[in-house]
Amino acid sequence: MSLRPKKIDFGPVWDVLLVTVKGVITCGSVERRVWNDRFTDVYKLCVSCPEPLGDRLYQETKNFLEDHVTQLNKEVLSNGDESLLTIYHKHWEEYSRGSGYLNQLYGYLNTTFIKKQKYSEADLNYGGFAIDVVDQMLEIGELALDIWKRLMIEPLKSQLLTLLLQDIKRDRTGTSVSHTVIHGVINSFVNVEEYKNKHAMQLYEQLFEIPFLHETGEYYRQEARQLKDTCNCSEYMEKVIQRLDNEDFRSRKFLHPTSYAKVTNECQMRCVADHLQFLHGECREMVQSERRTDLGNMYKLLRPIQSGLGILVQEVEEYIKQISLEVVKTLKADNMPTRFVESMLDIHDKYTELIKNVFSGDQQFVGALDKACAVAINHKSNPKSNCKSPEMLSKYCDSLLKKSSKGISETELDDKLAASITIFKYLDDKDVFQRFYSRMLAKRLIYSQSTSMDAEESLINRLKQACGYEFTNKLHRMFNDITISYELTSIFHDLAKRHEYNLGVSFNIMVLQAGAWPIPQSNLPTFNVPQELEKSVKKFEGFYNDKFSGRKLTWMHNFCTADLKLNYAKKTYFVTMGTFNMAILLMFNDVDKLSFKEIQQFTRLPEKELTKYLQSLLDIKILSAQTPMTAETIFSLNINYNNKRTKFKISTMAQKDSPLEVEMTHQTVDEDRKMYIQAAIVRIMKARKVLKHTLLINEVIKQLVSRFVPNISMIKKCIETLIEKGYLERTADSNDEYSYVA
Repeated sequence: MSLRPKKIDFGPVWDVLLVTVKGVITCGSVERRVWNDRFTDVYKLCVSCPEPLGDRLYQETKNFLEDHVTQLNKEVLSNGDESLLTIYHKHWEEYSRGSGYLNQLYGYLNTTFIKKQKYSEADLNYGGFAIDVVDQMLEIGELALDIWKRLMIEPLKSQLLTLLLQDIKRDRTGTSVSHTVIHGVINSFVNVEEYKNKHAMQLYEQLFEIPFLHETGEYYRQEARQLKDTCNCSEYMEKVIQRLDNEDFRSRKFLHPTSYAKVTNECQMRCVADHLQFLHGECREMVQSERRTDLGNMYKLLRPIQSGLGILVQEVEEYIKQISLEVVKTLKADNMPTRFVESMLDIHDKYTELIKNVFSGDQQFVGALDKACAVAINHKSNPKSNCKSPEMLSKYCDSLLKKSSKGISETELDDKLAASITIFKYLDDKDVFQRFYSRMLAKRLIYSQSTSMDAEESLINRLKQACGYEFTNKLHRMFNDITISYELTSIFHDLAKRHEYNLGVSFNIMVLQAGAWPIPQSNLPTFNVPQELEKSVKKFEGFYNDKFSGRKLTWMHNFCTADLKLNYAKKTYFVTMGTFNMAILLMFNDVDKLSFKEIQQFTRLPEKELTKYLQSLLDIKILSAQTPMTAETIFSLNINYNNKRTKFKISTMAQKDSPLEVEMTHQTVDEDRKMYIQAAIVRIMKARKVLKHTLLINEVIKQLVSRFVPNISMIKKCIETLIEKGYLERTADSNDEYSYVA
């Protein structure tokens, strides 16, 4: 077969081609040989000489398709409304499939004739001249769909819409309908324009989607009104959720995917948004009764609605706050730190689980839990007093980490310490916790009371993760001092062994950095070191001064402990006590009785301090004396001392927290805060140079809130202090603006 162009008589070729076109468009039987011959006919017409006949072929095909669709339209109308959708769907399925085959048959016409004459996207958008899009040629498949739209859908659109809405309403009420027919008819509105690059969904949206959404809204407006009249809130929510699920499933059966979310939104607006006041009115009772199923349903309904969750979140926050404050306010003095921490953790764990399972872990509810816990944990019984929570949390951690805590496995201890960080994160006054914790850590390290050094370091690392390196810097240095002290003691003993020093006692030293340890060095009591310790003390001072020139040792005798062996009683006793107690008892090696005045002259302890330590020895009956204690009181060694335990400990006063020490700790925190605030102000002003008063205060609070919530009046005082020191000055033009003095 020759492919060369030649003169073609259009009439006979078209007559033969038309028979095949009719068979293709009606999905009839067309033999492959005939199909191939018709391809050739299309080609011949497009390349005929002297003039190509492609334009005439296009026009004749268009006329045929218009006549064919017009005939189908009459057939659809002739069957009446009862079967109109079914007949329409049948013809559409046949026609749409046939138009696809027809597009293939006219492939050469499409590629060589029509595409060359079609306007491109660039022509349509940027051509700069008037283009009548309606008159431009379409590919045969597109032409077939366009004709169906003009001659079938447009004339029938009102009837199609009415019947579709009726059938969908029947489906809502449980009446059986043909899902395939409804889906097919609706999708024909989409498929008939799918060839368009722009506004491909326009027909579907205008012809069907907009009226359908309006009808759906009206249906569910009435449905919601009826349900509200006949059901309580719990039943209403369950039925609405069921209706929403059914409608979503119905959308997926019948509609195009672009409509799914729109239909769901319309249903939510009519059933939920229109009745927010009714639903919000039930939130408080549901929350306070902790009706999980109802709360889950309420959350599911309110979540998609803009601002719908606000009231529910607020009620959850208020309820948790109420429960938490009741627990905090009813705590009694007996074991208060443990009760406080564990009670708050129980509340936090309980409502964390509720939020996770009922509210799907929604961050709005997590935020509500955080706010409620923060209010309870930072609660002050008296607004003018200090918050007790940082102190109680530090005492709770201290009780866990002390050797006295029994019956706790390493895993359980680690879990409890990890949980304590949850409470720590809610503290406003983290610096207060740091100060109390560092004091308690110091005592555990000094008196070797830590149950596990690994647990100590684990908690410090967790604090570091929560607040940064600066927060735990001194705590790490305290650990380093203990390690270095062990090494120094070992070197000192080795030196004493090499030089054959006879120290007379077993002597261990801790050398602590003054800047790292929260131990006051002022107001240390005067003390005369017992003769038994003088040699050891002097030898160590000489050893240390030789090793580290320029350093000064300050002996903290009130933090020292000693192990004494009592040989005078019927049984031998091993007693651990403070250095001051030891010094007092060593005096009784040579005598059985001493007066208060004699003991004071020997030890050089202040009267107040000596009274305390003598009283501790009287309390355990190692010494005996007449009360009340005076300067002339005679103290006797109790030769008949008896104790069930042969090994015990006399607690030193330094190991116990006095109310004065607690008050001094808070005062120290206040002084530290002033320095932190002043440093923050200087940092900010150095960067900004000039800043308004209000903006400066806001910036300071923003920088320091992770450590503590600074008091506004304290910030103002710090600003005045910095002005006096010459770091800042008020600008000449304004009294509420400051400039940095370089």
